[in-house]
Amino acid sequence: MHLTTLARHALSRGRTPADTYALLARRTREPLPSARAVCLALTIPLAETTRRLADCYDALLTDPTPGTETDTGELLEALGVFDIPKSLTDTELTIVDHLLTAIDAHGSLRPGHHHGLQRWFTTGNLTTAYLSLTTTHPLPRAGNPTLYWTTLTTTGDLLTTTHPDTRIAYALTHCRAQAAKHQKSTPPTSHSSPPEASVR
Repeated sequence: MHLTTLARHALSRGRTPADTYALLARRTREPLPSARAVCLALTIPLAETTRRLADCYDALLTDPTPGTETDTGELLEALGVFDIPKSLTDTELTIVDHLLTAIDAHGSLRPGHHHGLQRWFTTGNLTTAYLSLTTTHPLPRAGNPTLYWTTLTTTGDLLTTTHPDTRIAYALTHCRAQAAKHQKSTPPTSHSSPPEASVR
């Protein structure tokens, strides 16, 4: 049976992508084709599948050790290799752009949080991505708190038009308050003329 067909069959029987990978890898002793088959069975486009597997090939899919298939499958799943990409609307793409601006304005987002955000963008889980950022405070020196909170306020306004959720309303109130606080604390730009050179 073709590997992708076998993967599709296993998934239809309720197996998780990680379990399906382990099943195929144990049978074939070929990690890369097994992982590719799971991705394709999940309808992840071939180009995206190839890119994701290339990113983790050296670390997880070379020199397989018998008995580690389950662990490898769980790692692949945790890394987002089996995440099914969602087709985003124009509004959702704008929301992602705003969230990326906020990430840049944060200053130093933890790698684990950054990875989680990328997965939520891929799967279209924008509400979770937004809420996770509203509970994270930007770094005063490395980041730009005013831009961070004003951007999240704009993002929250957009989200409320497409994702009605009381959690967003509460988070939006918090972002507005933080934006106002930081705008007040930002010193105005000085427009005073430079001092004249002293005359000897």
